[in-house]
Amino acid sequence: MTNSRPLYETMDQALQPTADRGWVLIEDGYDPLRESSLESRFAISNGFLGVRGGRATTQGAGRIAPASTYVAGLFDTTGAARAVPALVPAPGWLNMRFFVGDRPLVPHPGDITTHHAALDMRRGLLLTEWLSPDPWELGVCMRTARLVSLSERAIGLQLVQLEMKSGDTEVTLRAVCEGLGAGMAHGALEQDLGVWRTRHSNMGLAMAAAASVEIDGVCAPPEPDGPFEWSWTWTARPGQVVGFVRFVAMGRAASQDPELGIKARTALKAAQSRGWRGVLADHERAWTERWRSSEVEVDGDPAAQTALRFALYHLNGAANPDDEHVSVGARALTGDDYLGHVFWDTEIYLLPFYSLTWPEAARALLMYRFNTLDAARAKAVRLGWRGALYAWESADTGAEASPEQVIAPDRQVVDILDGTQEQHISADVAYAVWQYWQVTGDEQFLLAAGAEILLETARFWASRAEPDADGFRHIRGVIGPDEYHQHIDDNAFTNVMARWNIRRGLDVAALMQARWPGRWTPLSSRLGLDDAELMAWREAADTIATGLDPKTGLYEQFSGYFGLEPIDLSAYAGRSVPMDVVLGRARTQGSQVIKQADVVALLGLLPEAFPGNAALKNFRYYEPRCGQGSSLSAAFHGLVAARLGDGEMALRYFRHTAAIDLTDTKAADAGGVHIAALGGLWMMTVFGFAGLSLHSDGVALDPCLPPGWTRLGFPLQWRGRRIRIAIDQIRNRLEATLEDGAAMTVVVAGARYSLQTGQPLSVPIGAPLPAVDRTLQPSENPS
Repeated sequence: MTNSRPLYETMDQALQPTADRGWVLIEDGYDPLRESSLESRFAISNGFLGVRGGRATTQGAGRIAPASTYVAGLFDTTGAARAVPALVPAPGWLNMRFFVGDRPLVPHPGDITTHHAALDMRRGLLLTEWLSPDPWELGVCMRTARLVSLSERAIGLQLVQLEMKSGDTEVTLRAVCEGLGAGMAHGALEQDLGVWRTRHSNMGLAMAAAASVEIDGVCAPPEPDGPFEWSWTWTARPGQVVGFVRFVAMGRAASQDPELGIKARTALKAAQSRGWRGVLADHERAWTERWRSSEVEVDGDPAAQTALRFALYHLNGAANPDDEHVSVGARALTGDDYLGHVFWDTEIYLLPFYSLTWPEAARALLMYRFNTLDAARAKAVRLGWRGALYAWESADTGAEASPEQVIAPDRQVVDILDGTQEQHISADVAYAVWQYWQVTGDEQFLLAAGAEILLETARFWASRAEPDADGFRHIRGVIGPDEYHQHIDDNAFTNVMARWNIRRGLDVAALMQARWPGRWTPLSSRLGLDDAELMAWREAADTIATGLDPKTGLYEQFSGYFGLEPIDLSAYAGRSVPMDVVLGRARTQGSQVIKQADVVALLGLLPEAFPGNAALKNFRYYEPRCGQGSSLSAAFHGLVAARLGDGEMALRYFRHTAAIDLTDTKAADAGGVHIAALGGLWMMTVFGFAGLSLHSDGVALDPCLPPGWTRLGFPLQWRGRRIRIAIDQIRNRLEATLEDGAAMTVVVAGARYSLQTGQPLSVPIGAPLPAVDRTLQPSENPS
């Protein structure tokens, strides 16, 4: 790391938020009902460490929960029968307590005169400011900053500046860590170092920390009070300024590592040698690079711009390109909902963003799936099939981590079938692998990992699709994306994705035989894959039932769906609970009400499966039947609406998705941000409004900006190239600039152009298409 001049000379400068307040989310005051949601929204993360945005200042008795810290990949179980792995909280390292004499300065967070929190998304910082309660007549103003370094992911940094406005009395500051090794076995616990191991998974965790205080620019020695506890006592006077700095370094090991504590101390000392200015400067440089590679710019709609910056802030903080043994959970590292488990969300909603803006992170996430491939093989065998069936919920090992039962909203114990029946996950993983290969051309990844994933998931589907006397193969007893309907047959999403997966398996086999026969021979031999099996795959793909009705052009979501009870969802507009709660589980399962995008999701992923006007027909049919019972759903509806030319409807879905984590109408984000919905905002923007599609020889764009958006700009990476796209709705022009890399083909509104460095492309685009007519014609309704 270069020892360049720090950006900030004083702590006061560092504690100032970015001048452009369009990059800063602000929250004032204290509302206990909203605190848990704000902790999720204002979380900081770097893909290895995640810290919720809770208040670091607690009362003397410590009854306020510490800001939760999570370490990616740190899972454990309770050891009970049928226990599932859960993300283990790491020690809370940010806590501070202030005393005037022997009494706490802040007995309750609501007693603070003012509290101002600012999430600086450009710099990856959480900044706070508050004044002490008036009864003390001390007038303490405290300003803080916290970060987890994007350049050195083991490191966390806390800065605190205290300004004494008035008073003349003895003050004590205590720096503490809470929850030390909670739920874990102790290995070592010293003043500045702790080493623990999880009780059942035997993972190792180490934390080293150091704290220092300067009073009027003079370093004050601490009083060690025990492991990770230091205190300073002094006489406060008006105008006095006190600076506090705390570094923390954490390490994780998959098994007991005798050097883990040494490594944490080494990382801590390196950070201390850089000083807080150097650590902050490195961190901000890393964020500057991430924004250069991913920032989406929207003119004409400030709310949409804020929503996209918020989404990209959390997406950039969720991944770690240096760790191929972890993935991004459903709430990333911002909360513990879903126990930190990984779902299809990562491959379908997040990988497109990473593949096209941060391919190193995308590769690491896909390597996690390769490193858990053996667990996927074991699951397939256990259920009676061949190949690889990935876990619906995955943790550290890739073994199925779905709970077998949960408590329903009506307090009934409900069996959970997702772990065995929601099998489209294997096709979802394959989809992400192929998309990454298409975007990057990463031959090393394909040969070392990607091809094997594609082949083993294709093998699963070929064995899973059962031949029948009707001449078709059927996939029975599954759950599609619409989880309101369970144990169904021939779910269109599952079957069409399975067919696609098998065909990509055949493609990669042919590609390796033609280009890398020396790699194909040992791989096919190790997998026991011969020409006869490949021929059987082709027959399987050609005969899988898809549910497509050639007369209407509609896909039946699953066998028998068209015969279910139709329900007019407009009669339930304004409801505050999902439709399965309104109707009850039994009636919901017997109805056409859909939890989330299912056929519409298929439309978004495989538009080529909808020739002619089939896309419009299927969207018209299924969009009104979806109850939007999942945070994942609106993104695909918005994406498809934009592709079909209805920018107004697409924008409504965009705003619906943005509101999930940016409004306080619900408490649904108390357990962490909805990272897949945030990925969906990027997908709607780039694949929907910009009309991006990926091809073997380049990219294509067919824009349809929504009302009010006068300009949209974003960067892309394509096979080692950096491209910048700008769509101007006022001038009706698209501009493409190749910033780095060899010449390539770009297709705009169906016309092909050559894009070269130093020669920006500027082409006219058509005016926005008229809105989609959502009225369903009688002939299109098979029910």
